[in-house]
Amino acid sequence: MESHRKLVHTSLIPIRWGDEDVYGHVNNTIYFRYMEQVRVEYLEKLGFKVRPEGTAPVIVNAGCTFLIPLNYPGVVDIRMYCGQPGRSSIPTHYEIRLQGDGTLYATGDAKIVWMDVASGKSVPIPEELRAQLA
Repeated sequence: MESHRKLVHTSLIPIRWGDEDVYGHVNNTIYFRYMEQVRVEYLEKLGFKVRPEGTAPVIVNAGCTFLIPLNYPGVVDIRMYCGQPGRSSIPTHYEIRLQGDGTLYATGDAKIVWMDVASGKSVPIPEELRAQLA
């Protein structure tokens, strides 16, 4: 368990009818899209474009623990936390709830690695981002 977590961004995302699967709840793949959206919003809010040029963030692993099914209609409230950054990586954690409901529906984790797009090798996290996480 990550000991140092900092809440860095919160997003509200409407559940679309098409997010549900044959079982009538939000498909498990959609949770990863929700986490991706909050991550991209956070990085772009700080001025880091998520584009395949120069140096850029990539995800090297991701996971999700599904606690309670989400259903349409609703608005997902996703909170993104960052852990202690390494040289080139940042551990992230996500809490997924419904807007107005404190119940935890799912949790997720992903490791962001900063990489040189041309070489495919990791590079140090930009200092401006590191300062935000301090």
